[in-house]
Amino acid sequence: MEEIIRLTTIRETHEFFGISEPHHPLISIIDLNDEIINRDFGDQRFLFDFYQISLKRGFSGSMTYGRNSYDFEDGSLTFIKAGQVIKMESMPQEVKGGHGWTILFHPDLIRKSPLGKTIEEYSFFDYDINEALHLSSQEIESLNSLVLKIREEYLHSIDKYSQELINGNLEMLLKYSKRYYDRQFYTRSDMNKDLLQQFHSLIKHYYNSEKPKIAGGLTVSECALSLNLSVNYFGDLIKAETGISAKEHIHDYVINKAKSMLLASNDGIGQIAYSLGYEYPQGFNKLFKARVGISPKQFRTIN
Repeated sequence: MEEIIRLTTIRETHEFFGISEPHHPLISIIDLNDEIINRDFGDQRFLFDFYQISLKRGFSGSMTYGRNSYDFEDGSLTFIKAGQVIKMESMPQEVKGGHGWTILFHPDLIRKSPLGKTIEEYSFFDYDINEALHLSSQEIESLNSLVLKIREEYLHSIDKYSQELINGNLEMLLKYSKRYYDRQFYTRSDMNKDLLQQFHSLIKHYYNSEKPKIAGGLTVSECALSLNLSVNYFGDLIKAETGISAKEHIHDYVINKAKSMLLASNDGIGQIAYSLGYEYPQGFNKLFKARVGISPKQFRTIN
């Protein structure tokens, strides 16, 4: 099995990549240049015990994270969660002129801060690498100004305000990134509508087959996998495009199909529940009543 190199601290990471000693034990901003990005990693896999946010512009190469590989030649902002394995493939040595930055921050930096309580809400840390955020020049300037403030803060002597200010600017950077992802979903609306149509088609085909009886109800994870997207990116895209979650879309279809089956057949409630992927009718009854306001039996009686 291919060895995974685990880097547990910011200092250890600087040493491994031949970068000068970090100024702060829990956060670092590394300027990306030709020397760093064109380093031959031998297709090595790495596990980092900290978060990474990277802006890359003008480079040619790829990185594997999750199920996909991403070509970042055009420039992008990527997010990698602590504890994830990435693979940095060798870059062509003739590539010159690339630039950008990578922020590394350890979970201990934010553990006692408000950001520590909300970091899981930034779902893009769980996106696949090919679902990167593409930024306008103005957006890049906004993020660069925050990166500059973070850098200035940890380059100065650490005092009682340092960590609070670093975390505050880091949180602001993540909030802007969330806004820019919403913009990206919006500007790709035509593409998203095609994906939404594929999603609805997938639901329809699933529930018009024998699969629910064999494998149970359709899950959001299965839909995302079929559409070659990460679960979080798929969920966020569907919510941005329609205002409701992917799970709600599945439930809407199940309830509408259940209504038709209740009125068009004499099948028992348990039989209908089973055909829709419910091993036991109690779960089906609970969902139906929550969505319709009455039980399946009552619905059949009054209609």
